[in-house]
Amino acid sequence: MAHPVFANPAQSKPDDRAGFITKTYMHLAGAILVFMGLEALLLNSAEGKKLGQALMGHWMWVLGAYVVVSWLCSSFVHGVQSKFGQYVCLGIYIAAETVIFLPLLMIAQSVAAESGLAANSLIFRAAMITLSGFLALTAIAFVTRKNFSFLRGFLMWGGVLALILIGCSFLFGLNLGIWFSVAMVGFAGAAILYDTSNVIHEYGEDQYVGASLQLFASFALMLWYVLRIVISLASSD
Repeated sequence: MAHPVFANPAQSKPDDRAGFITKTYMHLAGAILVFMGLEALLLNSAEGKKLGQALMGHWMWVLGAYVVVSWLCSSFVHGVQSKFGQYVCLGIYIAAETVIFLPLLMIAQSVAAESGLAANSLIFRAAMITLSGFLALTAIAFVTRKNFSFLRGFLMWGGVLALILIGCSFLFGLNLGIWFSVAMVGFAGAAILYDTSNVIHEYGEDQYVGASLQLFASFALMLWYVLRIVISLASSD
């Protein structure tokens, strides 16, 4: 997880701060809608299904490419001065998320069909659970106004540990199991609190594109592991 270089919002006027927060969450909503639209296009096209099938056999490479793109976009979006460049970073990140989610969404559809459920029922369940969790954590951050910057160290070391475990699962056939997914949902929840706290206390008024990217990244991380849990539970029924 890349961490932004913050401006000094202490001198911000209340109206400016409210405007920044509104822009941030409008951009987040836009990013989620674009992500959903791209996934729908891929899932309903022959080319998208071929891409998803091809990626299923190369999870390690997909994950590695995603980590690199994620780190670069998160870093550059806060360093690029032009808004156009920031939007390019956000767009590339959304595209990367779309690609990495595609095989998992196809698996969710397959498991749903085998269980006699509607094709997108598991995806819908995971999306609703994730959205509910995201909104609850966002409300906690805004209601308490607590600064969760102390979570940065935990997120850095937790992220490194998670990558090591994921790498070992590919290299040595380690089965991480459902409890790893549960732990990663908790990790994503901590990231949402941290990012939301930064939106409230740390970001400058011109950093709404970067702030929305960080929030979208944490939302997507939670969705990924909630979806894995939902798939696992449906498969065991």
